Amino acid sequence: MVYSYLTSIFKDKKAAFLALLDPDIQTTSTPKNLTSQVRSICEGRADAILVGGSIIGTADFDEFVKLVKSASTVPVIIFPGNSMQVSRYADAILFLSLLSGRNPNYLIGEHTKASPIIKKFGLEVLPTGYLLIESGSTTSVLFMSHTSPIPRNKIEIVQYHALAAEYLGMKFVYLEAGSGAQNSVPEDMISAVKDYINIPIIVGGGIRTPEDARAKVKAGAHAVVIGNALENNPELTKTFAHAVHRK
Repeated sequence: MVYSYLTSIFKDKKAAFLALLDPDIQTTSTPKNLTSQVRSICEGRADAILVGGSIIGTADFDEFVKLVKSASTVPVIIFPGNSMQVSRYADAILFLSLLSGRNPNYLIGEHTKASPIIKKFGLEVLPTGYLLIESGSTTSVLFMSHTSPIPRNKIEIVQYHALAAEYLGMKFVYLEAGSGAQNSVPEDMISAVKDYINIPIIVGGGIRTPEDARAKVKAGAHAVVIGNALENNPELTKTFAHAVHRK
């Protein structure tokens, strides 16, 4: 069970390091290069690999996940942008509900379309309250979801949405600044949410350095997602892992 695995990581290492692979960014990568990248991520002590993105223009999502899974020694988890991003080859899927927005398609619409496919494939489902936080730029997820982020200075609004996620029975809260965000999720916001709810917090978007990742963990993040920073500097994988795992 991926959920049990992640919670054990939270206990043993304090926080999990999740590496994000976006198929759209990988369009020019050969299977050999992708396999090498996945192996480097695993050897660099990432705890799991997320696969997905806000757009996914490639028609080979299923094949992409299959290739990642074949090279990975850690769980492969789908990080879907819509109901088309489902694959039988993953270990689990983040069942994201965009609670910070009021677009019904991302609250329940895409979920309804994806659910029978998920059931057919037998994927482990990880219900997750997805909260978009203002980052200083218009990210892909904001544009594609047609929603507004929660302002960075409205910590109580984030707390209330996170608590609603917990009361709805979700297993995680994901605080998201967005891929390539100008600013990452503020540490004081993470800390305030950590003190307000009883389920684990995942933080991603705009985290460019190991020091920034470490700051998120110290503030209370149970898992940190790193995507673009690893694309630009893959040699930083071990450094990010050390920063996230250090107690």
